[in-house]
Amino acid sequence: MKTQVGIIGGGPSGLLLSQLLHKQGIANVVLEKHTREYVLSRIRAGVLEHGFADLMREAGVAERMDREGEIHDGFEIADGGGRRRVDLKGLTGGKTVIVYGQTELTRDLYDARAAAGGTVLHEVDDVQPHDLETDAPFITFRHNGENQRLDCDYVIGCDGFHGVSRKSIPKDRLREFERVYPFGWLGVLSRTKPVSPELIYARHERGFALCSLRSQVLSRYYIQVPLSDTVDDWSDDAFWRELKHRLPADVAANLVTGPSIEKSIAPLRSFVAEPMRYGRLFLAGDAAHIVPPTGARGLNSAASDIYYLYHALVDHYQKGDDGGLDRYSEKALARVWKGQRFSWWMTTLLHTFPESSAFERRLQDTDLAYLFSSEKALGSLAENYVGLPF
Repeated sequence: MKTQVGIIGGGPSGLLLSQLLHKQGIANVVLEKHTREYVLSRIRAGVLEHGFADLMREAGVAERMDREGEIHDGFEIADGGGRRRVDLKGLTGGKTVIVYGQTELTRDLYDARAAAGGTVLHEVDDVQPHDLETDAPFITFRHNGENQRLDCDYVIGCDGFHGVSRKSIPKDRLREFERVYPFGWLGVLSRTKPVSPELIYARHERGFALCSLRSQVLSRYYIQVPLSDTVDDWSDDAFWRELKHRLPADVAANLVTGPSIEKSIAPLRSFVAEPMRYGRLFLAGDAAHIVPPTGARGLNSAASDIYYLYHALVDHYQKGDDGGLDRYSEKALARVWKGQRFSWWMTTLLHTFPESSAFERRLQDTDLAYLFSSEKALGSLAENYVGLPF
């Protein structure tokens, strides 16, 4: 089998790149370890920044997103029993975010690739890139019980933190940066009316909480929990009781509860691998970096990588210009680290750290008070939340 671009990973990053390249006449093949149903069962982030939404439109897969997605002009931060609003649209000159579940976004991309006759191979095992520092890289894998080989010009690693792509880079050529936070997010998805039309980030001495949504009939809520907790430790009733404790009284009084249709605990981690290129291998998304979900940067940072890769590959194939490929790692990492800084700052501002001293807790109070006393500070938050320019 031969193609121009071999993409390892059939999640939203790999599928979006595949769709964008296809529209420019660049042949590609996507290799995915799991079934389509498994990929679509993963409940992940749903806040899309301004630039990501535009990229979906450029890929020709935004019709349902634009029809069903929730456009949000702002969000609220709750603290000390009160709430204050961050006016994203007003602070950024009209930019907004779209709340649209990753599952739905991924389904749209799958449907588009199928309609275009794109090659997306599922249940692919033993994937291994080879000859990455030559002009003729290839990928070996097993599919339907047979050993196969995919020859390509470039290999794109969109296979996540635990995938093979980053592990294919020699350790002496890779530098990794990591911070593991001492807590996780317990998330519950319920078929209930959201408590608020906009997201509410809640800071509380018992721990952080977030009121989010997927639609007007599907709500997503989170509470900060110790890393030692498991899903079995939290019944639905216990979750709802604790969430109400952490919300302002007026919000808690309006909270509609119901059976969870999905419940999971996600540990919080900051991670970056440098560089994001090794020979003809390019890393994108979670294969190269992970952020805490507090600032809604995870999926959006991945889309940023795809933006740079897409344009670099188009320049290579259509103009013979390799400048974008040569500068990919540098450009992508510059934006990645800004996303890391913002996510770290939001996490530090809003969470209760078990080891925090009284001094550090006072600094948190002061940081939050300063944020709402300064138009410029709020503007910086809003600018980062809706997405920095590519």
